[in-house]
Amino acid sequence: MLGRFSPQRYGQCFKTFVKTFEQARFKSNESIRRFISENTETGGQLSLTPEVKLRLLTPNCRFWRERPELWPFDDPYWAIYWPGGQALSRYLLDNPDECQGKTVLDVGSGCGASAIAAKLCGAAHVIANDIDEVAAIATQMNSELNSLEPPVCVSENMIASQIQGVDLILLGDMFYDEALATSLHTWLDNCVRTHGTRVLIGDPGRAQFQSHDIRGLLRPLVQYELPESVKEENYGLTCSRVWLYHPQFFK
Repeated sequence: MLGRFSPQRYGQCFKTFVKTFEQARFKSNESIRRFISENTETGGQLSLTPEVKLRLLTPNCRFWRERPELWPFDDPYWAIYWPGGQALSRYLLDNPDECQGKTVLDVGSGCGASAIAAKLCGAAHVIANDIDEVAAIATQMNSELNSLEPPVCVSENMIASQIQGVDLILLGDMFYDEALATSLHTWLDNCVRTHGTRVLIGDPGRAQFQSHDIRGLLRPLVQYELPESVKEENYGLTCSRVWLYHPQFFK
């Protein structure tokens, strides 16, 4: 019996309890909104899309310096404006015909910047998909910052699901893991071949992306040099590209 209540097990149970308790405190949307407002600041002015306002985690924010275990949610990927998403959003804003009048799905939408760009370009219907439910609330808040109706936010994992009626799929910074990249490759190939979906990918040239088989099925559309502050935040990455995924081009 004593083994079941060892100090180590007690410590693990206590940590789990604390995490669960903290999550329960912020379970309502209004509480999460308040938490985001208090622990991020409006930024984006030094990004590739200065016209898009976003609530982001910056050096001025408490949790930039705070111990990570005090953060009450999953890792806040939605609070960073990643370079692949910046390039993708910039490309859409410069080429509104990509979205105008179309149904757009932003996969791994994070802060919602690409979904917001699609709405600014006149997309008929925009879906922002991120498995982190806090990201959905951040996307809603960021849409409001830009005087837009929020997109439809979906928190279920849509990768490998059957997608119908979607004209354009957007993926920014999603090829950071080899297993995920392989799953995406299979799913995107099916979307393109079955439904003729157009797929745009934003990536700053991470090793997992450059070495993956999908890289040979992409056509580069544009390359952007990253602003100096973005370079510093991303360990020396200097540029980010937008790619078109369309395997028919390579038959």
